Amino acid sequence: MSGSGPKAVAQRHHAVLPLMPNRQSVNATAERTLDVVTVGETMVAVRVAGHIRFGGDATVAVAGAESNVAIGLARLGHRVRWSGRLGADESGELVLRTLRAENILVDTASRDTERATGLVMFEQRLPDVTRVEYHRRDSAGSRLRAADSVAALAEPPRILHLTGVTPALSASAAEAVTAAVRIAREGGALISFDVNFRSRLWDPDTAAAVLRPLARAADLVIASEDELGLVARDPAELIDCGVSEVVRKLGANGAAAYTDAGVTTAAGHRVSVVDSIGAGDAFTAGYLSALLDGGDVAERLARGNTLGAFAVSSRGDWEGLPGRNELALIEASSGLALR
Repeated sequence: MSGSGPKAVAQRHHAVLPLMPNRQSVNATAERTLDVVTVGETMVAVRVAGHIRFGGDATVAVAGAESNVAIGLARLGHRVRWSGRLGADESGELVLRTLRAENILVDTASRDTERATGLVMFEQRLPDVTRVEYHRRDSAGSRLRAADSVAALAEPPRILHLTGVTPALSASAAEAVTAAVRIAREGGALISFDVNFRSRLWDPDTAAAVLRPLARAADLVIASEDELGLVARDPAELIDCGVSEVVRKLGANGAAAYTDAGVTTAAGHRVSVVDSIGAGDAFTAGYLSALLDGGDVAERLARGNTLGAFAVSSRGDWEGLPGRNELALIEASSGLALR
């Protein structure tokens, strides 16, 4: 990121925030038909019924933090583009076919003839403990570069959503994220950044050095309780640097949003947890969806918590996410049968 000091960053952010409270009206960007662009790696996901070492039945799907968010948004009726690099292989075809089926634009995705599409395996080691095994080193997705961001953002979106997973993949992927932030800022898009720290990809000190400037360049920062410390001492530090909104995910306890006007909290939904993987991405999709709809902070938190509850109530990163006409089901009585 180019260093211009916290004060200069704050001034830049306060100038172009078409979707946040006390900024330009949402109508100021009504002519933009592309709601969200997200850039990152999507992999083939293998879910093993038992233990990986013993073999057995498995299901094959796709997964990736950015595409999980894209699917959640698309199911709620938003126009979304996912962009990344895939191998010129059948695994890459599966990713594209799945995302197209979810009404997500993949027209700027690149195919790499020299590297394979990444792979992630999930093992339900205990009823509420999932073990994840990555095979993504030197994958096609890790070769993301700045040119990919240029292509992805040729049509200016209302929101650019990025995560801390992508810059952990490689130096070129980190450059792609930096380029995406610059292009989105120049185009007047709101920048959403989910810290999304992955300990399998890098250590906390290395991650913090990269993620802190990215968080300060964003308009909206989303983090879990244990991730926030990687980018700031507290939410107020980010707000002082020009970030308009900091959202702290609190798991089953809901979430809290911090702005210069204060703190807003929202309780989570009590549901039976089937699979916790993907809950954070689902929350982010719900939050951004309500933001796109013009909802206030409380409404954003509520929709984020609703999608998070749907995510943990079914197996898979995104398979159980709701359509817009299903959102109210989270308030349905226990044991209700829809006939």
